[in-house]
Amino acid sequence: MLDALGVLLGAVLPLGRRLPRLPRLALALGAMVLFVVLAGPQPSVLRAVLMGGMALAVIECGQQGRPFGILMASALLLLLLKPAWLADVGFQLSVVATAALVVAAPPLEQALRQRLPQRCPAWLAASMAVPLAASLWTLPLQLFHFGVVPLYAVPANLLVAPLLTPLTLGAMGMALLAALLPGLIPVLLPPVAWLGGVVLGIVKAVAALPLAQWQLGRPTPLLVLLLALALGSIGLSGLPRWWRRLAPGLLMLATLGHLALLRGDQLVLVHQGQRDLLLARHQGRAALVSTQADGLSCSRARQLATGFGVARFDWVLVLDPLAAAEPACWQAQAGLVLASEDGSPPLQQGQWLGSPGLVAEALSADSRAVRLTLGSRRWLLLPDRQALWAWRQQAEPPTLPVGEGLWLGFRPRPAERRSLPASRDQPVWLSGGWLSGGDGAEATGGAPLPPGWAATGPSGSLQQGWG
Repeated sequence: MLDALGVLLGAVLPLGRRLPRLPRLALALGAMVLFVVLAGPQPSVLRAVLMGGMALAVIECGQQGRPFGILMASALLLLLLKPAWLADVGFQLSVVATAALVVAAPPLEQALRQRLPQRCPAWLAASMAVPLAASLWTLPLQLFHFGVVPLYAVPANLLVAPLLTPLTLGAMGMALLAALLPGLIPVLLPPVAWLGGVVLGIVKAVAALPLAQWQLGRPTPLLVLLLALALGSIGLSGLPRWWRRLAPGLLMLATLGHLALLRGDQLVLVHQGQRDLLLARHQGRAALVSTQADGLSCSRARQLATGFGVARFDWVLVLDPLAAAEPACWQAQAGLVLASEDGSPPLQQGQWLGSPGLVAEALSADSRAVRLTLGSRRWLLLPDRQALWAWRQQAEPPTLPVGEGLWLGFRPRPAERRSLPASRDQPVWLSGGWLSGGDGAEATGGAPLPPGWAATGPSGSLQQGWG
């Protein structure tokens, strides 16, 4: 957003160079107000406008401003006005990327000028330093929020950079004409549309390249902090020698820690509305069980895979009695997809679906009860009350082996609850809230959840991992 505002101010301020101070400031203020109106009052937009206003005020007062100090002052002021923006992904990326541009980009540019061959044009170092600094400094946030690494971010920025200034000015001019002189829009539309098409074509071409988005999964906050400390030192001059020696070690520690977590066994439950997704991971591979076959569940499954660094599921088991409206969506995510076609359970009694370390086995012919084997652990999956009844008929008394977990896709009645395990050695996961609000207490007596029980709440997730 700072680049777009810079383009606008760079085009407007020269027009008022010969004007007195007040008209010149009014012209700049009008440009910034126009930018907010056109782009919308988003956190990143307001941060860019406030930072531009502070910088302009410092310059007009005859002082030499420090860009990093102006950035921090503007960000702090916005957070004081609205603290919730601290959790906004756009605000976080905007502040960190701008910090990279004002702090790390100049030293990186100097280093690239010294290392690039002399036959390279002079502008190449500056053009590479800006996206490289922004990509490196925002990498911890991208991993934390999305679990992916855009490998071709720097080349893509180099390709579209010459087009961004005319495209930005043209788009803003069209927005202004739409309000003042709508009859002139057809004159400006063809060149702007052509530039936009070229940029979109470049972006699509780069996104279609192999490994355009490298799915590494979302690391833990501690590993993100270690990665940020290591990458934050890149491009900074004047750091102590001991820190420069420590930074590669922090980077290696974060990398090895994340790889160890990716290789471990893990079961993840995601509950949203009437939808449940259970992701089972074993030694870097994964499988998925979904209670619904609709397109939204498939989309959530894709997001879950990206967040945990899963390029492709070994298999997907869809327990919905209704056939999927878009089976191609599920088939694109897994080597094998098993779903119902005629309302009967997708797995019949005695059948199993699996890959090494990840196995789903049907428990009865008239229910959707499934036993999931995840490495050395086993979980009993009971998506509905009929599955519970079928399991109770098979197991009298209905007990679980020690160490086996239980998942319930419904809220059990008091009589049903008394027949279920209540031990920390036999975890019980409940989709939804123990109450309608999911606060972990019973409506009538205020009793807490039984030992070993955990509820997701109306919309939430549960995770459990092993070595």
